[in-house]
Amino acid sequence: MKRDMILITGASSGIGRAIALHLAAPGVLLHLGGRDPDRLEAVARDCAARGARALTRRQDVRDAEGMAEWIGGAGTLDLVFACAGITASTAARAAGAPREAPGQVRRVLDVNVGGVINTVLPALETMSGQARDGRGVRGRICAIASVAGLVAFPGTPSYCASKAAVDRFMVATGGNTARDGILLSSVCCGFVRTPMVVANDFPMPGLTEVDDAAAAILRGVAAGRRRIVFPWWLVAGSRLMDLLPPRLAELYYSRQPAGQAGSMPETGGMSS
Repeated sequence: MKRDMILITGASSGIGRAIALHLAAPGVLLHLGGRDPDRLEAVARDCAARGARALTRRQDVRDAEGMAEWIGGAGTLDLVFACAGITASTAARAAGAPREAPGQVRRVLDVNVGGVINTVLPALETMSGQARDGRGVRGRICAIASVAGLVAFPGTPSYCASKAAVDRFMVATGGNTARDGILLSSVCCGFVRTPMVVANDFPMPGLTEVDDAAAAILRGVAAGRRRIVFPWWLVAGSRLMDLLPPRLAELYYSRQPAGQAGSMPETGGMSS
């Protein structure tokens, strides 16, 4: 897998940061995007200590024009990772059942779906003009979805919807782009130990260390897998649960700690 020119959104923490550090090496150019300039510069310094050249960009993934300008001006790109994302859950109300506030729903969808689209489309445009390598590959693009995208979890409706959209878009689009030499990957992972889950006050089955998650993602991207899953048993179980009638699945989910209102506070701004 050619890995000399790399662009990563959400690079200042979590999975994005871990991927940047895994890929940092002499001769590598990293374009690192995020919204927290201090954390982003700290990641860039860590990458530089490993011999890589790291260029940072304070960039909101919801800004389509800004994203297109950044990605379009980055030059040749071997790898692009769309890692920026936020999570949130329903909130208790004085009257009526728990619900997500309209503004929260829009923010989750704008960041998690719009941010991926604003990353993938200009990356496809850039890679379409690049020469194929010895294996016929022009470039690789990976987006972080979630096992949540495989279920309809009542505690996190907009998060589930956003990750389902990311997974389906990447998997469905990847069949066409592969013929042009651009390989797309969707990552359907369970809980990963990142700042996004640090406030979760409930058991997280299959919790994966962030370095292990980054390594699994890079192995999958190198192998050209359209969908990268881990832990496999959690993903398999989620698929089986989704085959149940919604009311039966809800009976189970609503009894889990993660299904309670407020169990997943909205992450600040976005995971950057």
